[in-house]
Amino acid sequence: MPADTILPLSETTAVSPLDGRYGRATAELRGIFSEYAYMRSRVRVEIEWLLALAKLGIAELPPLSAPAVAAARKLASDFSLADCARIKAIEARIHHDVKSVEYWIKELASDQPELQRAAEFVHFACTSEDINNCAHALMLSDGRAALTRRLRALHERLREMAHRNAALPMLGRTHGQAATPTTVGKEFANFAVRLSERIVSIETVPLKGKLNGAVGNFNAHRAACPEIDWEPVAAAVVGSLGLVWSSHTTQIEPHDWMAELFDALARANSVVLALDRDLWGYIALGYFRQKAIAGEVGSSTMPHKVNPIDFENSEGNLGLANALLRHLAEKLPVSRWQRDLSDSTVLRNLGVAFGHCLLGYESCLRGLSRIEVDAQALAADLDASWEVLAEPVQTVMRRYGVEQPYEKLKELTRGRTVTREALHAFIRTLPIPEQARQELLALTPATYLGLAEELALRC
Repeated sequence: MPADTILPLSETTAVSPLDGRYGRATAELRGIFSEYAYMRSRVRVEIEWLLALAKLGIAELPPLSAPAVAAARKLASDFSLADCARIKAIEARIHHDVKSVEYWIKELASDQPELQRAAEFVHFACTSEDINNCAHALMLSDGRAALTRRLRALHERLREMAHRNAALPMLGRTHGQAATPTTVGKEFANFAVRLSERIVSIETVPLKGKLNGAVGNFNAHRAACPEIDWEPVAAAVVGSLGLVWSSHTTQIEPHDWMAELFDALARANSVVLALDRDLWGYIALGYFRQKAIAGEVGSSTMPHKVNPIDFENSEGNLGLANALLRHLAEKLPVSRWQRDLSDSTVLRNLGVAFGHCLLGYESCLRGLSRIEVDAQALAADLDASWEVLAEPVQTVMRRYGVEQPYEKLKELTRGRTVTREALHAFIRTLPIPEQARQELLALTPATYLGLAEELALRC
């Protein structure tokens, strides 16, 4: 095929895997972050601003009747792909996307006498960023909801696994080496609690907007209608969109809240990514088995393989997501003087970052649905690790004043295979109360669990 051949866009020719290989998995985001969705949100902001102006008693803009208000709002609620295509056709001629939205609204208003009379109040006193910043906030509101639905499903799955396996003993691993035992449920609970806190951080970020003109001072508003107190008018429109008023801005809303949101998402992603890696390792140790799916192939040459690809895909996508989210968080709050356009192209990649988040969460959920605990493997690992009881033994020795307890246990256990019999023989020599001795002799790696079960049930 010649290098200059232009292929038609499809799932198999898309440059981005989000629209190609993973297109079906990310389809929901097309209605939130696509060019069509961006235009639809812009139309909504323009219409709500116009309707607010019509209530101010401006002599040149009579109040709109209920049918005219309904007709105006219908432009946003019924916004179609054909409508978007028409705006893009206007843009191709005038080379300005927001002005194209204004012209399109005026075109359709010509069918409604009241709206036609109000046509010059479409985009009145606005700079493009007044419309864009509110549109982006509306898009991010829907995008946040889409991601938190998955995060909450992931949290519930972790919580269920924590409760179901609360009492199931498992050897702990610190630095990859055998360490103090825990339970399977407690380890899931750790992630459930962390993720729950991160979800709250994401959901409590205020989504902000501004409608205050070219440099944030209502200059054009005051020049045209000095009798109107403009700030509460604009703040009310922003509030009606479900956003929080941003009072001090340049031409652009500072985007600090966006940085906060993206940082919160990145921290949640780090929790899920850590879970992916831990589960990958536990599968490698044999602590979990993966359910084989009929018809699936794990390796092109090794027929036995059932690879932990869901956790690997999750890890990879969340790494990409965090690279994008952190760039967005660092870049967007920084603009030269009252405005530069370096944020515009970056903001068009919101859906890319959210798409990789979505893929990461879905892959992790799918991986969790395919694993089951191998209780025998857990028990065997514990039974082969009696050296982990050196910790409670030396701690009891400390309580009762036995000299150099740590050093004596280190000599007995460090770097050695310790059997039950050898440890018990050592315990029997200790100058400690008999009850304490019997309690230590009754202890096993599988019962040395502290508050693990209780903590697992509290997530």
